[in-house]
Amino acid sequence: MTQEKEMSFLNHLEELRWHLVRSIASIFIVGIGLFSVQEFVYNEFLLAHIDPNFITYRLFCDFFSFFGVDSNFCTLDYPNTLQVLKPTQQLMNSIWSSFILGAIVSFPYILWEFWRFISPGLHSNEIKKSRGFIFTASLLFFIGVLFSFYVIAPISVNFLYTYQISDKLVNQFTMESHIGLITNMLLGVSIMFELPVIVYFLTKIGLISPEFLKRYRKHALVLVLILAAIITPPDVASQIIVAIPVLILYEISIKVSKRVIKKQQKNVNK
Repeated sequence: MTQEKEMSFLNHLEELRWHLVRSIASIFIVGIGLFSVQEFVYNEFLLAHIDPNFITYRLFCDFFSFFGVDSNFCTLDYPNTLQVLKPTQQLMNSIWSSFILGAIVSFPYILWEFWRFISPGLHSNEIKKSRGFIFTASLLFFIGVLFSFYVIAPISVNFLYTYQISDKLVNQFTMESHIGLITNMLLGVSIMFELPVIVYFLTKIGLISPEFLKRYRKHALVLVLILAAIITPPDVASQIIVAIPVLILYEISIKVSKRVIKKQQKNVNK
């Protein structure tokens, strides 16, 4: 019996290993594809926010102009170039960024591999009810990506690139710091948008409940603000803009947790 259990455990480990291998392989494949079009990726995506004509800046300019309010979004003047301080920096940054973006693009496939690993341990009715898991989790993740790219990143770049303590200080940003800022925000905000999915699974296995989430709502607010401060630059506007949708998702998560508990109780009473 012990040998059978041991074999079963080893088989699960082997299966998990192959799911991880395929997930990592997908990141590498997508990453290599993005690396092959790196100029397009940098100009249209990673460096898009230093272009004064970026769509968000134009929308903000039009918005403030409509109400007759002067805004620096209409007179942006960012540097056309970023500094590269090491001979290998462009190559290494391009490789690293390609794999980070590869992980973002591959997210639905990675979720699918995760689902394939856990689904054999679920009952048929649980599998049926969880069919929308990959779609919902991927949708939330990519909403986080879009929200970060079109809202958080432009506001953060505008704040950091225009902030100046004294005329005697000159902002001279490096490529590495700018790309790191953008990729960190993309990943961080997108993961935070997965809150309802995380709560769903934690409620399923009995680690949290709607009462727990309600009781610690104030603590969650503080935690969200701390996470927002870590993910975004140190400006209050970006932190609040990140915190608001995450707090809305927290309230949605309470309802998700309630629904899971209600279904579990209904199944017990059958």
